[in-house]
Amino acid sequence: QVQLVESGGGLVQAGGSLRPSCAASGRTARNYPMGWFRQAPGKEREFVTVISLSGGGTLYADSVKGRFTISRDNAKNTVYLQMNTLKPEDTAVYYCAAASVFGATRSSEYAYWGQGTQVTVSS
Repeated sequence: QVQLVESGGGLVQAGGSLRPSCAASGRTARNYPMGWFRQAPGKEREFVTVISLSGGGTLYADSVKGRFTISRDNAKNTVYLQMNTLKPEDTAVYYCAAASVFGATRSSEYAYWGQGTQVTVSS
């Protein structure tokens, strides 16, 4: 069993930055590729990014490529999402999740989920 807790969301102006984090617990937490998804009001949950077990491999949605960076600190069992040059369309609840395999982009491929953290970008 893996428990995930996100934090670090908030309200920021367009062009600003935020760095949500996801703390994982459970004895097998380090054995999972970790990803971030987001869900805006009235929209489906969408893939944002995923990172491999070692942190050496990453994959991003086109909408965030070049602006967002995922990283992980396995010693701290924590995954980070550095979000720069934020846009109003980035407004959503952001969820971290543990994947069954690196490269997974569908929510059905993720076994464990956090409760989400709200990110709001004002124009």
